Amino acid sequence: MRFNRALWTVQGLLAALFLFAGSMKLVLPLDQLSGPVALPGPFLRFIGTAEVLGAIGLVLPYLLRILPVLTPIASVGLLIIMTGAIAVTAIGGSLVGTIVPLIVAVALTGVAYGRGYAAATSPA
Repeated sequence: MRFNRALWTVQGLLAALFLFAGSMKLVLPLDQLSGPVALPGPFLRFIGTAEVLGAIGLVLPYLLRILPVLTPIASVGLLIIMTGAIAVTAIGGSLVGTIVPLIVAVALTGVAYGRGYAAATSPA
């Protein structure tokens, strides 16, 4: 029971984070989306779309009990994005800046494992 509550808390926080980050990539003008490494504008919009959809996928499938297997899949998809964020931040020269994406990646790994394990062991 506590594990489930902890997963829901982490899922909610991650969903809020990615919903905010993704919507900013979709709403802000491209000239304001500069990071440590210059990335093409359409790629940033794609990442923003993936983050918004991933945020929805972290919560809704498991909450509505409609294809709950999509929640760990969304978590793994966002984990791929965060791996790229860690690499881009490190290439940009900020090793200290990689701490936040690394923490988010660890949390996404926990959600993917927790919800994937729960989906695999729950009775059909």
